[in-house]
Amino acid sequence: MTLKQRLINFFPFLKWMHLVNRDTLKADFLAGLTGAVIVLPQGVAFATIAGLPPEYGLYTAMVTPIIAALFGSSLHLVSGPTTAISIVVFSAISHYAEPGSPEFVNLALTMTFLAGAWQFGFGVARLGTLVNFVSHTVVIGFTAGAAILIATSQIKSITGIFVPKGETFLHTWMDIFRDFDQVNIYLLIIGAVTLLTALLVKKYLPRMPNLLAGMVVGSLLALIFKDYTDGIKLVGEIPAHLPPLSGPDLSMENIKLLAPEAFAVALLGLIEAVSISRAVATKSNQRIDANQEFIGQGLSNMGGSFFSSYAGSGSFTRSGINYDAGAKTPLSAIFAALSLMLIVLLIAPLTAYLPIAAMGGVIMLVAYNLVDFHHIKKTLLISKSESAILITTFLATLFLELEFAIYMGVLLSLIFFLAKTSTPQIPTLSFDDEPGTPNRKLVSIDVKPVKQCPQLKIIRIDMSIYFGSINHIQNRLSAIAENERVFHILIEASGINFIDLAGAEALANEQQRLKSMGGGLYFVGLKPSVYEFAAKSGFIRHIGATHFFDSKAQAIHYIYSRLDHDICQSCRAQIFDECP
Repeated sequence: MTLKQRLINFFPFLKWMHLVNRDTLKADFLAGLTGAVIVLPQGVAFATIAGLPPEYGLYTAMVTPIIAALFGSSLHLVSGPTTAISIVVFSAISHYAEPGSPEFVNLALTMTFLAGAWQFGFGVARLGTLVNFVSHTVVIGFTAGAAILIATSQIKSITGIFVPKGETFLHTWMDIFRDFDQVNIYLLIIGAVTLLTALLVKKYLPRMPNLLAGMVVGSLLALIFKDYTDGIKLVGEIPAHLPPLSGPDLSMENIKLLAPEAFAVALLGLIEAVSISRAVATKSNQRIDANQEFIGQGLSNMGGSFFSSYAGSGSFTRSGINYDAGAKTPLSAIFAALSLMLIVLLIAPLTAYLPIAAMGGVIMLVAYNLVDFHHIKKTLLISKSESAILITTFLATLFLELEFAIYMGVLLSLIFFLAKTSTPQIPTLSFDDEPGTPNRKLVSIDVKPVKQCPQLKIIRIDMSIYFGSINHIQNRLSAIAENERVFHILIEASGINFIDLAGAEALANEQQRLKSMGGGLYFVGLKPSVYEFAAKSGFIRHIGATHFFDSKAQAIHYIYSRLDHDICQSCRAQIFDECP
């Protein structure tokens, strides 16, 4: 490995620095400025969802995008606070501390560091491919459930109905219906007008920051209503300064307490970041290194925990806007963070006039936008297994602990994946062309009812032969020998990606069983990597080197010599060149 390659491994931003020029700087600055305006109301809203003071959402949007941009692999991914992770943070830590309290903040920062450590460890261990085995339906189901929980949590803000802290989803709605006559109509109007303003601005003035516009209108309405009700509570002034230094409490007690929840946050963050970066990369024709994204997300959370930032991940909204705004390099995310710092220093005092009811209206809109109705409908109509994952994750999110809902969705996703790989397709093959035809091809008898040899069965295994699939493969081989009374079986092995020790041992046993019946198990077209493992593991020695072939012609010529030629004389199939 050259010195340059080593430097790029440690400092991945060197890989795209050569793309920077005057034109890209201008494009990235304008995209970053747009992103800063977008994230300003989002940061405040997401911190509120997480149970943290509003400024912590802004701190997260200032710190994590810079680190993630420098150490990730995507040119357009923008990291920072997200809705899904915010509600997991709230759910996990509200059991141990009062939301908004210094103890709650300290635990949130500690969990952020631990989540980053998990993510960084996964990246260093090169486990990026694991995300490929987790269905994106898990995220869709979780975020749909989280959206309903988020909307439920804001009902008290826009109605004024008292709901005890820590109430479950069902109990919250029972309290709301029971005390519905206590609704504060002024708060309801503020929340509804804020939401309606944001919707109208998005539809008719798409270039304007709709959430910010909604907050401004809600604040003006609160000033008008303040003489008619004393129930209007304000968010309060956000400190007009840059992220202060902080320190996660890494005592053994806190590590034991928060490590499981931090793992759930890390897992959700990685799935979000890699899924979003790949979605944007399909538009920009970029290749994403999942391992590097793991490292970038891990470092951003670990580093952010020392600058008053809570757990973040890739944002689909901000990343999509970043790409659409013409961003060329990750400098756009850095410009967005720096621009946000300047904006906060200038307008932070104005948040003293922001009513909590208006914030509730904004959060309700954010929650609605979380629900991916298109993919939910498509999943329910097309795939039963994906529908099961979606519905299970959705219901678990509503009625169980959020981190458990994530684990359940991921576990179900892996179970369905293993179920598919454990029952590989094993079609029976035969020749379509007449004997003597050059370059004859094998076809599946399910596709075309061609003639078969009564003494030699040719099958193809399309997936890997490992501990999970070997039982299904053995059952197929046994059915051929016992039901069809064919004892010579040729496996067309070009579709086999690997064979593990359990699979090799089971196939060796099948070879011995067929040999005792006067037949044998043969292989043609093994991939070089699979053949190399077979040689090292002793698999070839146990089966017999003469049972492995490079071409179908060689395999059939050898096997034909071992068939019962008395049967061949009266056979009408006559499908091989060697047939009399």
